[in-house]
Amino acid sequence: MLSACTVQVTGTPVTGQTETLGPKGTVPAGLERFYGQALTWRDCRGMAHDDESRRAFGTRDVRCATITVPLDYAKPDGKTAALGLLRRQATGTKVGSLLINPGGPGVSGMSAAASIAGQIKGSELAEKFDLVGFDPRGIGVSEPKITCLTDQEMDADRAEPDNKTVAEEESENKDFATKCAERSGGADVLANVGTRDVVRDMDVMRSVLGDEKLTYVGYSYGTRIGTAYAEAFPANVRALVLDGAVDPNEDPVSQAIEQVRGFDKALDDFFVWCADKRTCTVKDRNTLRGLLEGLEKTPLDVKGRKLSAGDATTAVAAALYSDETWTFLAGALTDLTKGDGGQLMLLADLYLGRSEDGKYSGTMAALVAVRCVDEPRLTDRAQVEEATRKIVEGTKDSFMAATDPPLAALDSCAFWPAPNTSAPHQPEVAGVPPVLVISTTGDPATPYQAGVNLAKAMGGRLLTYEATQHTVFMQGDACVDKIGTRYLVDLALPADGTRCKG
Repeated sequence: MLSACTVQVTGTPVTGQTETLGPKGTVPAGLERFYGQALTWRDCRGMAHDDESRRAFGTRDVRCATITVPLDYAKPDGKTAALGLLRRQATGTKVGSLLINPGGPGVSGMSAAASIAGQIKGSELAEKFDLVGFDPRGIGVSEPKITCLTDQEMDADRAEPDNKTVAEEESENKDFATKCAERSGGADVLANVGTRDVVRDMDVMRSVLGDEKLTYVGYSYGTRIGTAYAEAFPANVRALVLDGAVDPNEDPVSQAIEQVRGFDKALDDFFVWCADKRTCTVKDRNTLRGLLEGLEKTPLDVKGRKLSAGDATTAVAAALYSDETWTFLAGALTDLTKGDGGQLMLLADLYLGRSEDGKYSGTMAALVAVRCVDEPRLTDRAQVEEATRKIVEGTKDSFMAATDPPLAALDSCAFWPAPNTSAPHQPEVAGVPPVLVISTTGDPATPYQAGVNLAKAMGGRLLTYEATQHTVFMQGDACVDKIGTRYLVDLALPADGTRCKG
């Protein structure tokens, strides 16, 4: 049904500003109270819960709020979930809200939006859009929170050797799934944390923020959310920028192989960059592999903790996401040659969401929980063995495969206490306006071809960025930012074949 919008604003910025902008646009039957709810915007600092959010939420000119959504949209009168929002208001004549998701899954959109707000300060986007980031259900500020392992259990898991048997690995994976259900609030919570439910939450956000149609930027896994939103609510799309694309039709095995190859190519690019740098003492794979083999035999003490080969590999991969971190990686590897693993441990901690006080953000738990309901699970051992064989063959001689070879064991998803709610498929997006897909030629995490495939599947326009990094829009590249801005503000797409160089 169509509902008129009334605007009510009460309170002050100090005590909290309550705003009623919805319901706006089409409201599904039975969800009126969610689509028309008020938002109370307050100082964000009271919502901070880890190192990242404490830094991000202190940013000037941002305010935070929570919205209520059904835990299960099939039971709108049942249990509810609370989702966190962070907003930096437009500084000029407003076009609408620009909703942000940084991917993961499991990454805080609130913290990401605070960071992006600083990046685009003074720009046309900052002038014409309210920039809004959200923590998807189960993540960050949002409740109930996905919780699987304690901080101590996470540390212990990271310190374990990688030479487990299939039986040992499966026992740990089953225990992980059991603890996730027990500590997150039950199987009904885990059944409703996937992409299917996040896109319905986004449509509630669209309405309560006062927008007839959604304007959205999704990075990495956030491109899957954007694609799924377009399928679920095609008439509610104004503009979608999908940067660092996940191929919506690619099976998990092929996706794993392509990602390993992507990181392998990024490592090659790093060594080319290192070739003439005096600060680089580790300039080739053999030297790096030798260092990691040493850690496999004897983990390195780092302030009472042990740097394992697995953590060192995680650190290297984390630094390959952007060439801006290559200098730091070169220094960390040089330190490792001297018996100092502190900088690599720091990189691994940042990637895995461990703060200085030893607490974990929950990013990794959320990633598994979403993956287990978003992707088809393998419970047949013959299928697991076949999938493992394909991955081994497809990643032969790669850096990642050499340091973290796959084991033919049932993963945590095989024991998950909730059913699948999504699966890879060709998107059905008839009636969706043209979208802008940005794909980077040297993207290690979501390889370039995935963006080519997504643009074709969505009937959208592809913008190619020539560089080695993961995602680019609103991160300072003038060429990409200009094109993305024109699209978001004026809905003007670039010409076919447009390329920007980093």
